Order: sequence, then structure tokens, then C-alpha cells
Amino acid sequence: MKGNFNPAFDDYIAEAAEFARPILKKIRDAFHKACPEIEETMKWGVPHFEYKGIVGSMAAFKQHVGWGFWKATLLKDPQKLFNRVGETAMGGAKVTDISQLPSDKDLLAYIREAVALNRDGVKVPAAKKKPKAELRVPDYLMAALKKNKKALATFEAFSPSNKREYVEWIVEAKQEATRDKRLAQAIEWMQEGKPRNWKYMNC
Repeated sequence: MKGNFNPAFDDYIAEAAEFARPILKKIRDAFHKACPEIEETMKWGVPHFEYKGIVGSMAAFKQHVGWGFWKATLLKDPQKLFNRVGETAMGGAKVTDISQLPSDKDLLAYIREAVALNRDGVKVPAAKKKPKAELRVPDYLMAALKKNKKALATFEAFSPSNKREYVEWIVEAKQEATRDKRLAQAIEWMQEGKPRNWKYMNC
């Protein structure tokens, strides 16, 4: 590697489709101009730019070039360039011609903002867990429990997660015969004070 330039990037760009080469070169040059300390690394077979962690990346495909930032959701993104990648903080854009990239001024501004997030140690907020739907105990399970005082006492003393494990196991049965078999097994185990996954617990 010469300076902060990785020869693997040169090979990657050279092997890309002709339309993609000027796009990749411009993005690469912009990252270095915006942040002279930027490092070039190949990850998962595509070029990435790092400064105190991954800042962004670019990738050549048959008909477009994808590029973006790992913390895109934290960027101001005034031009609305980036689409969120799944449930992650990453965001990417697709271009087929160099003219579709932002102006030099705007491109540098985006990169400098992304670099600043890493420099300042800004973390991506943890994804909010979706609350689970309220547990509904089937009537047939409650009826069976009421016929067995020990099993009912065990079930009522269970934590919400232990209750859910039994309920989901029973209601997920696709056939009535399977459901009845699981119901009988559940009552037997709960009569003995056992949670659904007692076999896997260290006793």
C-alpha cells in the first residue's frame, strides 16, 4: 500500500465495466480530498474507506455503481441521496453515470460529515425492539390447566416468557392430533413444575 492508497483498489477499478471506472475514481478521489487520513481497505470483495472505523464504501455492478455510508441514517442528507439498507444505519445510492453524483462541493460535504461522526465517536442508536403482542392463552389450554391444580399453579407462577413458550409450542401445531399430544405433554410437565425447555436447562 502506497500511503493511504491500496493497490487492490486500482485493480478493482481496472476490472470494473468501462462506465463504472470514472465514477469509482471520482468517489475515491473525493474521500481522500475530504479526509487525507482516510484508509482504503477491501472488505467482502469491495472497496471500503475507513477512518476510526468504516466510513463508506463503493461497489461496481454490471449496470450501476453503488456507493454510500455506514452511518447514512445519521447524516443530514439534504439531497435525499441514500436509501436505507434494511434495518441497519447504512444507506446507499445507485448511479449509472458520473453526472449523477453530487457536485464536488456537496460530495465533499457528505464525506466530511460522515468522517466527523467517526471522529467524534458518534454511535448508531440501538434498534428499538418491537414489543411482543399480548399473550393470549387458548381456552382449551386454560380448561386443561383448571383440571390439574398443580399444573395450573405452575403456569400461573411462570414468567411471561415461560408461559409464551408453552402457548406458542401448542398453538403452532399444524394438526389437531399433534396439538392434543403437545397439550397433554405440557400439562404433564407443568404438573411436575417444569418449564417448556426444561431438558436444556442445567439442573
